[in-house]
Amino acid sequence: MAPQTEVKPMDKLAKRLHEDAERIEVSVSDELDRRIEASLLAVTPETTRQRPVASARPPLFWWASTITGIAAAVAVIAIVNWQAPDQPVADVPLNIVAAVPAIDLKTEAAVLTSPLHEELDNLQSDLKKAEEKVRRDIGL
Repeated sequence: MAPQTEVKPMDKLAKRLHEDAERIEVSVSDELDRRIEASLLAVTPETTRQRPVASARPPLFWWASTITGIAAAVAVIAIVNWQAPDQPVADVPLNIVAAVPAIDLKTEAAVLTSPLHEELDNLQSDLKKAEEKVRRDIGL
């Protein structure tokens, strides 16, 4: 006796849909068939449209723009280099620190190092203990 396999609800639904689809009979009238064909033939893809071709510029245009750009650059360089400064630049003092007046600040150093000293002492103590333990384990 073959083992019974459990039929899932989705399998039942798929089977019924398949059976129902086999029972459907469709006929398309000649008129509908002609209308569909005419509709499909009336549609033209957009790729068949002619796009305007960009006209290529003549080589003379390229030469003219290149020469104009070079002339403009040379003109700017010449104008910048021929202008003399109106006023001479003041001498910068060699010792800038001496030129700046000293500001008298009344400050006191903060005492924040005590926790760090305690941590350093603790670490050194731990290091000594670990060193002694290693020496004992080795037998020195």
